[in-house]
Amino acid sequence: MDDDQRLDRDPSTPEEPAEAADPDRAPGPENAYELFQRGRGLLDRRHHAQAAIVLERADRLEPDKGSILEALGRAYYNSGQHEPARATFERILELDPSAHYAHYALGQSLKRLGRREAAGTHLRLAVALSPDSALYRDALARLGSGPLRAGPTPDPREPRRGPSEPPPTD
Repeated sequence: MDDDQRLDRDPSTPEEPAEAADPDRAPGPENAYELFQRGRGLLDRRHHAQAAIVLERADRLEPDKGSILEALGRAYYNSGQHEPARATFERILELDPSAHYAHYALGQSLKRLGRREAAGTHLRLAVALSPDSALYRDALARLGSGPLRAGPTPDPREPRRGPSEPPPTD
């Protein structure tokens, strides 16, 4: 399976939420850490749809935890739920606009949704934020042939003008 088909965990992201479970805690209601660990285990075993269900519960308990959101976004993406994946990666970027992996994953999600221009924007941001990442550069290169810039498509019959030349007036 190539990188366009599956999102793996960002190795620079912490493995778990900041608060670890208390081993002496009596059994009781679920907590975000336990749910996160169960969800990660399901992701590791490639049970992506089941992981999304468990990680949604963790997200309800700890809605602003980047590690939970990243795992949830990956679960959505890898189970073919690209719209929820897009929304989840956007939530990460609301918390941390410089999260390079979130830009990459959002770009991949947008690409799957057919939004190539927006995908190109986020993939370029991922490359700019982490220029040493071959994963990000390759994803941007694979996006390749489609239009990546906003604006009208130039008419091939029109002569090319330099950047300082104004368009002709009629």
